[in-house]
Amino acid sequence: MTWKTTDAWGWGRVYRTRGEFARPERASALDRIAADSPCPAIGQRRSYADACLNSHGRTVLTDRLDRILSFDPDTGVLDAEAGCQLSEIVRLFAPRGWLPTVLPGTGFATVGGAIGMDVHGKNHHHAGSFGQHVASLTLHQPDGRSEVHPGEPLFEATVGGIGQTGPIGSARLQMQRIKGPVMMVTERRVPDLDTYLSLLDVSEAPYTVGWIDATASGASLGRGILEEAENGAGLVPPAKRGRTVPFDAPPFALAGTVVRGFNAAYYRRIPERGRTVVKPMEDFFFPLDKIYDWNRLYGKRGFHQFQCVVPLAERDVLRDMLAAVAASGLASPLAVLKRMGPGRAGMMSFPAEGYTLAIDFPAREEAPGMIRRLIAMADEAGGRVYLAKDAFAQPEQMDRMYPDRVAWAELVNARDPEGAYETDLVRRLALRTIQ
Repeated sequence: MTWKTTDAWGWGRVYRTRGEFARPERASALDRIAADSPCPAIGQRRSYADACLNSHGRTVLTDRLDRILSFDPDTGVLDAEAGCQLSEIVRLFAPRGWLPTVLPGTGFATVGGAIGMDVHGKNHHHAGSFGQHVASLTLHQPDGRSEVHPGEPLFEATVGGIGQTGPIGSARLQMQRIKGPVMMVTERRVPDLDTYLSLLDVSEAPYTVGWIDATASGASLGRGILEEAENGAGLVPPAKRGRTVPFDAPPFALAGTVVRGFNAAYYRRIPERGRTVVKPMEDFFFPLDKIYDWNRLYGKRGFHQFQCVVPLAERDVLRDMLAAVAASGLASPLAVLKRMGPGRAGMMSFPAEGYTLAIDFPAREEAPGMIRRLIAMADEAGGRVYLAKDAFAQPEQMDRMYPDRVAWAELVNARDPEGAYETDLVRRLALRTIQ
């Protein structure tokens, strides 16, 4: 296996490293790496900060392990290699009446990455997390391959386990039947946070998600656009054409006045009476994927994303968070609010019942302090931050946010005593340290 020295970075383009990378094309090649040079495996590096980086050693890229191995049209069970992108599964199987049960906000996420982060989607309140629909997975470890199933401790340590149990070679996914390859989406303006949360609480739609104007304050604090959607049959409307960001945006592009003006216009693009539209699957599930390299819109310095989940009883914390962000002048146009159900598949999985808020911040000098403040607020409220996006949480916060961390660390340390699978995130947060 050839190892190539090159640069790598997280999706936020702030955390960067240089190291050795291998790109196996066959499971047998992954077996050899697992035996001779065990190291972390990553997919498309869509984690925002340092979760997908290993500054201290080698890394396996799974992008060439992207084959569909089998599909049972009677049961809907799909066997796919870890590097297979979720958008490709949607493209191939939605016209045949099947869809992954859970889809995150980007189709560039891989099967292995979706398992390692136990991703969630716009239907978490009904369907739970991605890992809850994994029928089995195959790990490639120094002592050989092992097939792991739900209910086994190793499965629960792997799903949401940030790659610390070894490279995933393939997985069997339970797909869901669908009516057709389109989504019926109802969009409506929501004037403030209380109204927004109340609508989320009573919604019976299979999919719900909302954009928040993170620059709004006063009586308009938390205003936004709520989307409720369900799958439908019919003709597929033309998908939006993909666009490329040809250069890094200049600093003034995200100046406070520009963002406030953009957000106000975006809010008013929906008629006061609301509207229902038909969208292709990709446009609904992966809206930003149509803008290739959209992370360049934040300029050369990159950006951070904060995402937390707080219990349903902690509405006031969300209000305080949004008020702090609006007052800071750091908000970007990207802010999302959803309601989550109780479903999670792994010991270190992020999803928990509550409200989840995600906000992008340009990487300015003031951003780390703002994000640390938001993390502390989530911690105090009994919530947690999403490790796929975290850049500023502290090790002492982890046991409160992830109460199964010690048990998880004991299991992964027993299987990987040399720490071969550790990544920069794992080291920064001392996730495998046991006092």
